[in-house]
Amino acid sequence: MRRGQNPAKFVDHVAKPERVTVAVLSYVPFLSGYHAQSLEVLQVCLDSILHGTEKPYDLMVFDNGSCGEVVAYLLAEQMVGRIQYLWLSDRNLGKGGAWNIIFEGAPGEILAYTDSDAEFSQGWLDASLNILETYPNVGMVTSRPFRTDGELYSNTVLWAEGEPDAEVERGQFIPWETFRAFDMSLGQAEDEVRARYEATEDIRLRYRGVQAFIGASHWQFVARKSTLQQFLPFEMDRPMGQVRELDRRVNQAGLLRLMTPEPYVMNLSNTLAVPSSDMAAGRRAHTSLPLGRRLLETHWIKRLLLGAYSRIFHWYYSK
Repeated sequence: MRRGQNPAKFVDHVAKPERVTVAVLSYVPFLSGYHAQSLEVLQVCLDSILHGTEKPYDLMVFDNGSCGEVVAYLLAEQMVGRIQYLWLSDRNLGKGGAWNIIFEGAPGEILAYTDSDAEFSQGWLDASLNILETYPNVGMVTSRPFRTDGELYSNTVLWAEGEPDAEVERGQFIPWETFRAFDMSLGQAEDEVRARYEATEDIRLRYRGVQAFIGASHWQFVARKSTLQQFLPFEMDRPMGQVRELDRRVNQAGLLRLMTPEPYVMNLSNTLAVPSSDMAAGRRAHTSLPLGRRLLETHWIKRLLLGAYSRIFHWYYSK
């Protein structure tokens, strides 16, 4: 027999999701070997989103079967309100399986997706949305320029060359240091990076006063949720190695694949050992916070306080 009335009956409004959902996919199975610094990389990723995103957004994290330490960190972040939606899988569904859930379940009209080894700087979302909402039939916008496989943006080139209002330029527009920082983050040797830089070129556009580079990538992009849903489902039989299928499907659909002309996001891979020079502005923005806030964001202080909060919550509310 029910006792009393459900308090929810007296609530006269409910929260509505923001227009933009920033979705992070995390997978850290253990904290040793290749993944020894992966928790710290994840923390940098989430902190950079918090400090570098000006427009209203909801943060959603889909964890793909990480170890207990990572799950505990994510739960603590949600409890203090830094993560609005947290999905925990007890197994690795692969990127394709995670995309099937994220692309369907993200509550926002706009989905800003990223792998968990990315670092963002101030203004990344504004710059990406400006391109998404100015150019026609945009499939995805990545928040930095770099050189990608031309086969995956062939239809963007066709559109640009046939559009009277689009200015098209070809040449070496990405500064060498910006190009070098990104390609070396992927584990490439510097002489190989230099050879590729000299042998390839950029395609730069201007349309209705907004500049963009041709190209994009599955590791980080901003897109309309309705656009992404037309490519579902992804049926990949390996956790990685088939992720360019999204890039391919966007191009085959004749949608534009574009990048911001300035670098607003950096791939960290699995380490914080090598600083990313083109992310200095974002790091300065973080250090400009008040002293008290910077102390609270210090790694060991933050973990200590969040751990204490989690323990107190467990004492009072666990059954």
